[in-house]
Amino acid sequence: MPEGHKTHYLAREHNRRYAGERLEVSSPQGRFSEGANAVSGHVLESVRASGKHLFYEFEGNRIVHIHLGRYGSYAEQTSPPEPPVGQVRLRMVSQTLTLDLRGPSQCRLIDRETQQSVLDSLGPDPLDGGDRAEVWAAISKSSKPIGGLLLEQAVVAGVGNIFRAEVLFEIGLDPRLPGAKLSKIQFNELWKSLVKMMKLGLKHGRIITVTAKEAGKPLKDLEDHERFRVYGKALCPRCDANIVVESIASRKMHWCPGCQIGSQSAGQEC
Repeated sequence: MPEGHKTHYLAREHNRRYAGERLEVSSPQGRFSEGANAVSGHVLESVRASGKHLFYEFEGNRIVHIHLGRYGSYAEQTSPPEPPVGQVRLRMVSQTLTLDLRGPSQCRLIDRETQQSVLDSLGPDPLDGGDRAEVWAAISKSSKPIGGLLLEQAVVAGVGNIFRAEVLFEIGLDPRLPGAKLSKIQFNELWKSLVKMMKLGLKHGRIITVTAKEAGKPLKDLEDHERFRVYGKALCPRCDANIVVESIASRKMHWCPGCQIGSQSAGQEC
């Protein structure tokens, strides 16, 4: 499932390529025909991301709300487009480009009031100037493990399975540690690392958590299996111990019990 860096990346690129254009919009698959007809022929004013959600804001208080989920993906071609291939839920055509959307978990027409209700349901977004104090308030009073809290979109928007594993490894924090057991110092380290990782993901359009020095090559040249420190790995890059994979918040969590030893007493403020 795309994490927040990807939705922000798509919003930036689609805003640059399609905003300000009067688009021809259709639903070749047919499942979004009514919504597509409502915005077709209207100007796309802007594309906005919040957490894992995308909002295509058309003139006249018409917004196409997209959540890619596990299988949603975009494909782009020049206009005029070739006939649709596969189950294209949404097609947007400008004078020069065509954007096809397949397999989203959500594609619906909403207004600004509904959009605001979606935004209100989300926690702060690290890529949108999210308020760290609000995130700390939610985490510090919870008995749930930090490895689970990071996946809760009402706590912090845009974090998924890869980011949570990589950020907790980077700061050496046990994913099973209850949120209420974190010190403010630990949380500040977590937030700083998370913002850094997500901004790097936005820059490259994909999650990268290693440094160029660690990788031994420029970040732009990394293969997929070289991008992470712990996620999907068998051995810890620091201590060479076996990486543990266990279910936390119903998702597989990769972590090193030798390096991630944060405890109730660790990192306490004076």
